Amino acid sequence: MRDHPHPAKTQHPDLWTGRATNRVQWLLALGGAACLALGIELAVDSAWKSGVAPLAMAVVGCIAAGLLVIFGTLAFVHVDLKLDKESLEVRCGHIGVPRRRIPLSHVAGAEFDAHVTPRQWGGWGYRWRPEKGTAVVVRRGEGVVLRLWDGHTFTITVDNAEAAVRAIKDSLRPGPTH
Repeated sequence: MRDHPHPAKTQHPDLWTGRATNRVQWLLALGGAACLALGIELAVDSAWKSGVAPLAMAVVGCIAAGLLVIFGTLAFVHVDLKLDKESLEVRCGHIGVPRRRIPLSHVAGAEFDAHVTPRQWGGWGYRWRPEKGTAVVVRRGEGVVLRLWDGHTFTITVDNAEAAVRAIKDSLRPGPTH
């Protein structure tokens, strides 16, 4: 028997995957759906005597507010973190937007933070604060803090963040020399 020039490889593209979920966001999305339903109800079955302009403003306002709340909350119902050999990818919500891909060559280090809160970042979602860096915060609790070579930080709330930090540290290559 001859050896094959290209033996089959077992591929494991993901070194680590994790997720954090905030079910409270579903309640907020229901509030947005109610607002949207009110706008549709006003448009379909309206008996406003004040005229068309106030009715149109109410309909458009309710529908716009409902859609903004629905999409704004559903985008941050959960966050997924995927680490592979080349990069770390953060995807939010069911459609994966917003998303950020950070090449491991840009990561100087990773640290565990047991107490990430929406309050310290100014709320839930994709956040930026000049003195703290950037974060994706979908719930209170543990998270990963990435230190990037450009001096910035990126924080992600994720379950089992200690395991994520270990996997990231194991995947890092020596950084740029200045």
